[in-house]
Amino acid sequence: MFFHLDSDLTSVLLFDLGVALAFLALAALANPRNPLERVAFSIVTATSLTLYLCWRLLDTLPDLEPTAESLWPYVYFSFEAISIVYAVASVLILCRTTDWTAEADAAESELAANGRYPSVAVFICTYNEPIHILEKSAVCAKAMDYPDFQVYVCDDTRRPEVCEYCETIGVNYITRPDNRHAKAGNLNNALHLTNNERPSDFIMVLDADFAPQANFLKRVVGLFRNQRIGIVQTPQFYFNADPIQHNLHIASSFVDDQRVFFDTFQPAKDAVECAFCVGTSFVVRRALVNEIGGFPHEALSEDMLLSYRLMERGYVTRWLNEKLSVGLSAEGIPEYITQRTRWCLGTIQIGLLKDGPLWRGHFTLRQRFHYLHGLLCWLSKPFILCLLFAPSIYWLFGISALQADELLFMKYGISSLLVFWVYASWISGKRTLPLFTEVTHALTALPVTLTLLQAIRRPFGRPFKVTEKGGDRARMRVHLPTALFFGLVTVLSGLSVLQTVLAWNAPTDFAEREILNLVWSLVSMTIAFVSLLVCIELPRYGQEEVIDVSLDGQYRQAGQTVDISIGGLSADSVRIPGLDAARTDDAAVYLPQIGWVRIAEGHEADGGLTILPTAEQRSGILRLLFGVPRAQIADRGSLRASMAGLLRRAFIG
Repeated sequence: MFFHLDSDLTSVLLFDLGVALAFLALAALANPRNPLERVAFSIVTATSLTLYLCWRLLDTLPDLEPTAESLWPYVYFSFEAISIVYAVASVLILCRTTDWTAEADAAESELAANGRYPSVAVFICTYNEPIHILEKSAVCAKAMDYPDFQVYVCDDTRRPEVCEYCETIGVNYITRPDNRHAKAGNLNNALHLTNNERPSDFIMVLDADFAPQANFLKRVVGLFRNQRIGIVQTPQFYFNADPIQHNLHIASSFVDDQRVFFDTFQPAKDAVECAFCVGTSFVVRRALVNEIGGFPHEALSEDMLLSYRLMERGYVTRWLNEKLSVGLSAEGIPEYITQRTRWCLGTIQIGLLKDGPLWRGHFTLRQRFHYLHGLLCWLSKPFILCLLFAPSIYWLFGISALQADELLFMKYGISSLLVFWVYASWISGKRTLPLFTEVTHALTALPVTLTLLQAIRRPFGRPFKVTEKGGDRARMRVHLPTALFFGLVTVLSGLSVLQTVLAWNAPTDFAEREILNLVWSLVSMTIAFVSLLVCIELPRYGQEEVIDVSLDGQYRQAGQTVDISIGGLSADSVRIPGLDAARTDDAAVYLPQIGWVRIAEGHEADGGLTILPTAEQRSGILRLLFGVPRAQIADRGSLRASMAGLLRRAFIG
């Protein structure tokens, strides 16, 4: 034994409580923007995690034998170690951060002063998205405040109605006869055509569901005055709740899991010039894309691979952490899972390329470390499955995953977990929450694990699968495979607890190992049950989320004018709650910047109004709602409010 403990249970509990209170106080007093305080907190957190890992390695593993009792603890520890190494690597990466807002201000002013604006081609990539999704991107892109740019809708499904729509609003339409190389092939087709017809200095890429703000190009293009910058990437923000936020009623109190990556990790990676492209809302130098032979298509994650191709040549992906576009998040569990498994396999593929950053290519040690950190994110997912099933395996088969002194585990394991929870919330600006963050990881644990197994056998060959968006979600849905999985975990964990506690031969005094596994079973059951709730998808309003916006409007009917506020926008209507007056044919509503808009006849079920805008008014409404930043979804978490939303979902529905 390398680690010893002379304390009793009370002393260990007081130790854990003291650690938690001390770090909560430290988080309240320390400033993550202060470099010294950031490094100090990071070092202490990394030390705590490393100490726990050393204890697990040196004092908790049995002799290795070809038996289940021996092999299962080693399997469990192997995946746990990967997760801890990933966490320690994350903490080290987050020691630094950047903020290029001041540089963007200066560059924008310089552009305005000299009046020489580089030309930009805006490529909007679409594959089967409905026009009511695409139009936000096309209309807002066309309305950007920039003197020299052209908008191209790159339609990879060859739809006549999209071509006609582009002609109607005055943007260019591009298509091709096949879908070779998926999104990268679509971009390369547009690159080739515009190289020959109208080559621009820069290329801006948007997914079909992302609407840029009017000042997007002015904020971004000036940063290219630094000749080492090959790409300027901005974060993805969403105007709708993702499946976890929506199905748990926590859209206003819990951030989506990508916010931590965009707002915390990417600025940290940028600090050492290792940030990478994320596929939409970025601008790249056309000359560099041509130099590398076009947008790379050898991996599913063509965006990340583009950054690594330029990284090899000494160019940087600059991360401008400003809200300059807004898009549509995955609306359902199947789409949510599709995204994550595609990112997982794409990351693996990049490392396995003959010139990839895993062990080949012309990359620095630091660049390889950052790639490995991203890979570890996916390799750590199987540990969540081990965590969920470990207590049930103990109760059913008598095999413990953790063959250790339980008091030592409480001292080193629980304390390090508490430290990491406090640190994660502090460093991310309350963008992580205990339980809810674990649920986001649990939801993709099984499909990502299956993807990893697939990658071992056949890493290449899986087709690019687009995330479907914009469908009708007016009815409740259940994603059966995922629901069955979490239902199984919930039942196994629950039965294990009930059998142990309520059985006729249940002991009156439990051993410390049994108490530990009882608590573990309750934790596993809770994570699985909350994940199960997420899989039972609640209806969404119409085809789109309601956008909260308050305007001083007027309601006109039979010579009367009433002050109103707009409550939201659906694909075909603005809805104004609270107006119960009778409708007439000449009823209209006045919207600032839009004018008088006709109202449809008839009462709505929820007491709202439906308007009938002209095509020009519709474009104006889209610019009004999506062309400016809005705080539609929470940008930081609240544990109390999220727990309240979860309880409402669990017991009320």
